[in-house]
Amino acid sequence: MSARGLVIAGTASGVGKTTVTAGVVAALRRRGLRVQPFKAGPDYIDPSYHTVAAGRPCRNLDSWMLIPPVLAEVFARACAGADVAVVEGVMGLFDGRRGQHDEGSTAQVAKLLGLPVVLVVDAGGMARSAAATVLGYCRFDPALRVAGVVLNNIGSPGHYQLCRDAIETTTGVPTLGYLPRRQDLTLPERHLGLIPTVEGPAGCAFFDELAACVAAHLDLDGLLRLAAPVREPPAPVAFPERPRPPRVRIAVAMDRAFSFYYEDSLDLLGAWGAEVVPFSPLSDTQLPGDVGGVYIGGGFPELYAAELAANRPMHEALRAAAARGLPIYAECGGLMYLGVAIEDFDGRVHTMVGLVPARSRLHGSRLTLGYRTARARRATPLLAQGQSVRGHEFHWSTLDRPPTAAEAVYDLAETGAVEGFAAGSVVASYVHLHLAAVPGMAARWVDTCARACARLS
Repeated sequence: MSARGLVIAGTASGVGKTTVTAGVVAALRRRGLRVQPFKAGPDYIDPSYHTVAAGRPCRNLDSWMLIPPVLAEVFARACAGADVAVVEGVMGLFDGRRGQHDEGSTAQVAKLLGLPVVLVVDAGGMARSAAATVLGYCRFDPALRVAGVVLNNIGSPGHYQLCRDAIETTTGVPTLGYLPRRQDLTLPERHLGLIPTVEGPAGCAFFDELAACVAAHLDLDGLLRLAAPVREPPAPVAFPERPRPPRVRIAVAMDRAFSFYYEDSLDLLGAWGAEVVPFSPLSDTQLPGDVGGVYIGGGFPELYAAELAANRPMHEALRAAAARGLPIYAECGGLMYLGVAIEDFDGRVHTMVGLVPARSRLHGSRLTLGYRTARARRATPLLAQGQSVRGHEFHWSTLDRPPTAAEAVYDLAETGAVEGFAAGSVVASYVHLHLAAVPGMAARWVDTCARACARLS
């Protein structure tokens, strides 16, 4: 039997859709179903909760970064072997890149994949007004099917009944249950949102309790009846027809400080012939042996700056690798780590690797967030000169100096600024990339690393 799928969306950010989604995924898994979780948009942290809840990696579905055939490809590919696919939305249901259209929104993802939407409403301060909210969301886009409602932050069964009666009488959309107002089921947050599960903020007991709460208060059978069949996979666009045999090892930084990677990006590297070899800039003193490249993704190096600074042998190993011409690609947190130093929230300065001639600062900084269209100013291990890619920025730190035109990796269409640093075999930028955003990008990265490995061996 093929998988069926649905989208769990919110009226806005902060209404509890991540909690509801993780709870639904965990509760369905405890029924013996194989649940494939997804997250709409470019988020790295929410998927870590769904991965734990499902026992299989959560995937990202970003309809602005990924062209529609690739979005359909990564969705159908991940659904193979699953019974049900559950997609958590991003921000509010209709929020996307701009206010004039639905590009990059949860609504666009749902329509492209042909999936119904279950709307999460925070009803903590309302009763009959919840019906007006749902009615507006149902009518806003006639091409979208809002098939059900889940209410969050409900104070009592009587409160739920008031909301349910109003919603179903006014809209005809079924209300599938609620989550009660419980502080112990609130997911932990800090400056960039939720705390990633790699840091251990929510253990098995939390997910067990959340699953039990969802099973007690939500109509899971009704939710499953709403799910639509997953469409047949299209012809491959980003992935090869058949996986290529392994031909190079790529070291990937993975620990508490660096955990921001798209699962499909790592799968693409594997499919095009790379063996992904994890290493820890926090605890390892050397890079893995016989690697043809290094990938340092995003994360929270600012929270582990003292530990990262203390691991001087790893600094020396990375500098030696760069001196030999080993390709090193770093994004956001990786850029900060390869810089001269990190100045933390308290103004303390921690010495870093020194391959990027800039210092990152958290002290007195503010959030930078948004999609970016980046055009490569030079050939890189991922892109040809002049080639464009869609990515995003999401960081609290700033650099003490911008790159010069001669140093920069990208021109950014949205800001008109240059971005990132390139020197020798090192490329580092604040822009996060999904390796399926440009078909062929992952293959180019693997080819570059394989050639480097052959040259240096």
